[in-house]
Formats: sequence, C-alpha cells, structure tokens
Amino acid sequence: MTATTADSPPPELRLRKRRGVELSLLVCAVLISVFGYIAVGFARDDPSPPDVAHSAGLGLLALVAHLAVRFRAPYADPLLLPIAVLLNGIGLVLLHRLDLSTPGERDAPAQLVWSTLGVALFIAVVVLLRDHRVLQRYAYLSVVAALLLMTVPIFFPAVNGARIWIRIDELSFQPGEFAKILLAVFFASYLAANHSALAYTGRRIWRLQLPTGRVLGPIVAIWLLSVLVLILERDLGTSLLFFGLFVILLYVATGRTGWIAVGLLLAGVGAVAVGWLEPHVHSRVQDWLDPFASINAGQGPDQLAQSLFAFAAGGMFGTGLGLGRSVLIGFAAKSDFILATAGEELGLIGLTAIILLYALLVARGYRTGLALRDPFGRLLAVGLASIVALQVFVIAGGVTGLIPLTGMAMPFLAQGGSSVVTNWVIVALLIRLSDSARRPRPETVETGVIAPTTVTLKPTEPGPASPRSAPGGER
Repeated sequence: MTATTADSPPPELRLRKRRGVELSLLVCAVLISVFGYIAVGFARDDPSPPDVAHSAGLGLLALVAHLAVRFRAPYADPLLLPIAVLLNGIGLVLLHRLDLSTPGERDAPAQLVWSTLGVALFIAVVVLLRDHRVLQRYAYLSVVAALLLMTVPIFFPAVNGARIWIRIDELSFQPGEFAKILLAVFFASYLAANHSALAYTGRRIWRLQLPTGRVLGPIVAIWLLSVLVLILERDLGTSLLFFGLFVILLYVATGRTGWIAVGLLLAGVGAVAVGWLEPHVHSRVQDWLDPFASINAGQGPDQLAQSLFAFAAGGMFGTGLGLGRSVLIGFAAKSDFILATAGEELGLIGLTAIILLYALLVARGYRTGLALRDPFGRLLAVGLASIVALQVFVIAGGVTGLIPLTGMAMPFLAQGGSSVVTNWVIVALLIRLSDSARRPRPETVETGVIAPTTVTLKPTEPGPASPRSAPGGER
C-alpha cells in the first residue's frame, strides 16, 4: 500500500513571451515618427512624402533589434524596446525639423548613423551577454576604464566652457557618457558584495548606521576621484548624476533612508560651493536666478529666456511641428534645449507624453530590479534606470528654470552620438536583465518546491495493541 506524503505541486505557470506585443508597439512607434515627418512637410509647405531614408532606416533598425530580442531574450520586457525606438524616432523628427530652419546644417542624418551604431551595440549586448552576472567579475576593470575615459578630455581644448569632448578633425565624442555604465557596474558589484557589512556594521549616529572605513572607504574614494575629475572638466551635470547614482544605489543596498538625507545635504553643500567658486557654473546660477537679466540690460534674451518663451508660446496643444521659433535659442537648440522645441511645437500635452515615456522606461527598469533575485542584478537594474531618471530630471529642470542649467543631452532626443549610443547600451542591459527576471526557472529544492515522496507501508502481523504515546512524550 502506498500513501502520498505531500500534495502534488501546482502546474507550472508558463509566462507569455509577448514578442508579438513588442512587434505591434514597434510598428506604432515607427508610424508615429513617419507621421511626424509628414506633419513637418505640410508645415513647411512641402507636402511631398517624408524623408524615405530616415523612415526606412528607423524601421529597419527596429526590426533588426526586435529579431535579436525575439531569439536571444524571448522573455524580456516587451515595453523597453518600443519606448526606446519611439523616443529615438521623435528625436530624429525634431532634429530634421530644426535642420530645415538652419540651412547648411544636416544633423538628423548624422544622428541616424549614430543610432545605427547604438542599435548594433544593442544587438551585440543582447546576443553575446548571456548572463548579466558575468559583468560582476570585471568590477575593478570597469572603474579603471571609467576613470580613464573621464580623464582623457582634460587634455583637449574646452568646448562651450567644459572639457568633456574629444575632437579629432570632424569626429567628436564624449567619453564620459560611456563611463556612466561602467561606474554603474562597479557600484552595483561592490555594494552587492558588501551590502551586509554596509548595513549592519560600524557605528550608529542618530538614525544612520555608518559602516567601517575599511568597507565604505574604497567606494567613497572612487566616487570622490570621479567627481574631482568632473569638476576639473567643469561638467557639473555629470558629476551631479554620478553623485545621485552613488546615493541611490547605497540606499537600495543598505535600506537605510538616512543615506538619502545625507546625500541631499552633501549635494546642496557641494552645489553652493561650486556655484560660488567656479565662474562658469556661477554664471549659470546667475542666469537661473534672473533669466531675464540680459533683456533688462538691453542685450536681448539669452538661451534660458528663449527657452522659457518657447514653452510659453506652445501653450496646451503647441504650435505644430515645424511652426515654432525655438531655433532662436541658438547653437544649443538641438542639444541641451531640444526639449524646448518639443514643448513649443507639441505643447504641454506632447511634452507630458514624452516625460511619461521616460517615466515608463524608468519604472520598467525598477520593476526588473524588484523581480531579480541576485543582489548584483537588482542593483544594476536600479542603477541603469536611475541614470535615465537623473538625466531627464537634470535636463528638464534646467531648460524649464527649475534648477540651474547643466550641459547634458536628453536621452535619445538630443543631438549627440555618444549619448544615443550609450542609451541604447543601457536599454540592451535592461532587456537582458528583464529576460533573466521573467524567465521561468526549473523546480528545485532551492526555490522551495519539494517533489512529492511516497512511503511504502508493509502489512504487520496482528498482535496486541500498542499503548498510546502520552502527551509530551518523545517526538
């Protein structure tokens, strides 16, 4: 006679891959970009078909990226790739519209070339990186490479007051963009390996558990060194991004809310000190405090004032693609102030839709981090999503007058080859992480599922009844 000692396990829950949903959203994203080109053409009294090269190029990039995800990361989040393609497409439309107002400048085709390179790296990451935990082995190599990338621009001439570019003839790129990913890998790896020591050892001061210097010292030294290099380069925006990334990951790794308060306090003190001591930053703080000072002085509006005028002219529904005057902002209309063009020509509704796309991208990244089981993957997903969130906050806050302006590129929208390539790599890593988080796992003892066992009961000879065990007897 046999008896089952455990209930049969429930049937395995098969997660849907949702690659068809991803493909449908990609088609919608490409069509929205095509309609944008058509709207610009009609606004410029040119009802000819949209730029075939841009539209076909974006569609081809989306299709190839989708195929890579379908075959190499089938359980990945179906929203990440469509959001990236839509933002990239909107950026190409805005650059094409600004190219028409600046004769002799053709930045949209160059942006499409950089986007192609970004998608190529996206495919390489999705195909070659089969397990994200491999990156944890190269933590210290990543931080050394990041510091080298940030140091090299110091030896090149400053551009617009900042030494963050490397220019060789007509080719220019910003190596600090790639350092963001490398530092995120290092922070995630180090904090994942030492999160217990950071959270439970050391001296407690008020409500903050200060870890020992032996544990916290190396990561603080790396962070201070990176911030020092960025200050020498006069790149306040990236230094603020690295500081925010460091504090967020430290909070996620330890669960101590006191780190948020300490981070905000140190950020405020550092911003005030740099704002008073660094002339380049001090001038931007003065423009933020009084954006219309140049108008009152009879010198005409500066960039921030023109940006505010553009947002005001857009109103609720915008002037329409191709009908704005944000080109009056000047040389930074396609880079730092690309959001002003979106606000003027798409209005508050269109601008809100763009911000919500970024918010959805960040939220899916955080959701991936919550679903992952290994500490390194969880911290890396949160760090990569936080990079996008911090960039959007710093740039949107700067062009709208919420905070002092810093020189950074809006992810996927703004002109900048280094930025668009880096953001495509970030999306690729998030897709790889989300595939690991959503992929079904085999039933093992480690996951808490115990296979049913059977016990064979042999018939016994009839005999005297055994006495019952007294309460509290042997167990």
